[in-house]
Amino acid sequence: MKINFELSQLTQTSVELKKHIKNNVVLISGEMGAGKTTLIKELLRLMDVEDKVSSPTFSIVNEYVTSHKETIYHMDLYRIKDTEELNNIGLFEYIESGKTCFIEWGEMIEKSIYSDYNKFVISKVNKSRSIKKIRWVSLKDFIISLLAL
Repeated sequence: MKINFELSQLTQTSVELKKHIKNNVVLISGEMGAGKTTLIKELLRLMDVEDKVSSPTFSIVNEYVTSHKETIYHMDLYRIKDTEELNNIGLFEYIESGKTCFIEWGEMIEKSIYSDYNKFVISKVNKSRSIKKIRWVSLKDFIISLLAL
C-alpha cells in the first residue's frame, strides 16, 4: 500500500490509511517535518477522540479517550536515547496493554517489541507526501511458518 497526497487531502488519506491498520501498535516513521504528528492527529480525530490532541514531543506519551470510552496512546520517541529510558516510561506496558498505540519514531523499538504491529513510513517531496505501509510478519505468523517447514 502506498498513498501519495497533498496536505489538503489529509482527511481522505487518513480514512484510507485507517483501513490498513490491522494491529493495535502502529509505528509511524519519517524524516523531521514529514507530517507524522499531523497524520496521527487526523487519525485520532477519525477515531472520535474527544480530547484536544497535541504533540507528545516533550511529554513522550499522551493518553486520549474516544467518545466510546476507549483509550488510545500517542507516543513520540524522538528524544529517547536508549532502552533504559523506554523501560522508565513503561513503554512496553503501554504496547502490551492491548490498547491502540500510535508511536512516532518507532523504528528505534522495532527489534525490541514482540507485539504484532503495523509500520508506515511517511516521506515529504516538495509540498506533497507519500505514505507507505511496510509489510511486517507478526511473531506468531513467523513461528507458524517456521513450524510448517
